Amino acid sequence: MMDINNPRNITERPDMQLAHLNARPPHLVQALEALAKRADNREAVQTLLDELSGITVLVAKRFTNERTADGLLDACHLTVGCISLGISQADIPQDGDAQLTFLLHHGAEYVFQMGFRHIKELSGLPYTAFVSDFDNDPYIQQRDIKMLFAEICRADPASAWNGDDIYRRELQDRQTNQRIVACAKLLRQKHYAGPVRDPDLDANAVIAIAVIFAIAGDGPIVARVGQHDIETLIRGVRATQPDIEAGWNALLKKVPPQYHPILRERMDQYRNTIVKKIQSKTGIKTVITELQNFYACSEQDVDYD
Repeated sequence: MMDINNPRNITERPDMQLAHLNARPPHLVQALEALAKRADNREAVQTLLDELSGITVLVAKRFTNERTADGLLDACHLTVGCISLGISQADIPQDGDAQLTFLLHHGAEYVFQMGFRHIKELSGLPYTAFVSDFDNDPYIQQRDIKMLFAEICRADPASAWNGDDIYRRELQDRQTNQRIVACAKLLRQKHYAGPVRDPDLDANAVIAIAVIFAIAGDGPIVARVGQHDIETLIRGVRATQPDIEAGWNALLKKVPPQYHPILRERMDQYRNTIVKKIQSKTGIKTVITELQNFYACSEQDVDYD
């Protein structure tokens, strides 16, 4: 267990001062350093020491190994990081005194639970834009929580820590995936032949299909295709040369505004790439293969002649 009065166990030297300008210790360590500077801190030190010891043992039992020194050390690092994550997400000034006040007011166990709740909520967001029943397996869900917990919350008190930055980036990425998945699910519900019920969902492919097939004009939303559909689209576009932008505007009118940025981003990506190939004299089989392999992917039905 760390020494609360010297939580990073470092002997200060003048040549280390510059490094401190770029290094950022875990938030818990910053709070403990502020506590070490306070007078009459004995009672608070003992309270925190007892709380941190108890949390570390529980973490070791659940996530590492309470029977080995390495397991307890790893649990200590996870405890430091998880409490630091809880502090980092609180609406308080990010300085040692404010962090210490928050920690003493709520208690280490409560702040740890705050941090762990952020991990659990993060694990509930899609890691990718591909969804399957596999994601609902309780074993897989618990595995993902443990992996995120270790990735974000492992914090050596004597080293710099950026777990809160990793958390913010991961949260942003997963929220983006969540919006993409929601957009794809809506497109599936509006599929011209009736809602698509497949439990597996390649959200990027669904959106690609809808955007690409919308170039044919003001037709119904297409969220699932077969090879014959792709060939019909290519031949039709080459024969009629429809107004691409008008077709895309018609698609946007059928979809709630919150999904427009996602669709517009794909339109910008495809306008001068795959759409140009569809319109061009490139061999139909070549374009079909590209659409199948890089756009429709798993969101296509097998055509049986």
